[in-house]
Amino acid sequence: MLNRVGLMVRGLAAVLLVLVSARLAAAEEKRLPVPAVSIRAGELIRDDMITERAFAPNVLGVSMFIEARQMLVGRMARRALLPGQPIPTNSVEEPWTVARGAMVKVVVEDSGLSIVTYGAAMQQGAPGALIPVRNSDTGVIIRGIVQPDGTVKVVDGS
Repeated sequence: MLNRVGLMVRGLAAVLLVLVSARLAAAEEKRLPVPAVSIRAGELIRDDMITERAFAPNVLGVSMFIEARQMLVGRMARRALLPGQPIPTNSVEEPWTVARGAMVKVVVEDSGLSIVTYGAAMQQGAPGALIPVRNSDTGVIIRGIVQPDGTVKVVDGS
């Protein structure tokens, strides 16, 4: 009888150990936002395109991945994002306000004087990006900062 009780206690201890191990393993999992569908480069990311998935810490390695859904929604994919795969931080960016080749309003302001002209953007840019613009009248390339309204404000020294 004593031997049978000992076996039962050992069995219960083994079951408890397995349950505790499983619970600890689940606690170590990391939940990350992942694409629910394929997202093409240049596509704006919507909330319905994102889901969450659990990853074991050893699967993630040393790469930096986006950890919150709100960091994705409204941003643009820089490269194709595959369903179910974690999203590296350098794979998304702010959406472009200015497209390459687009005609943009160029504003120069100095000491209360404001000069407005137009030019062709030589590269795309989001608000705050420094981009080159070719002046339509002179052909001179100037550099300016993209504004939220799509104009380009010339920086000092350009």
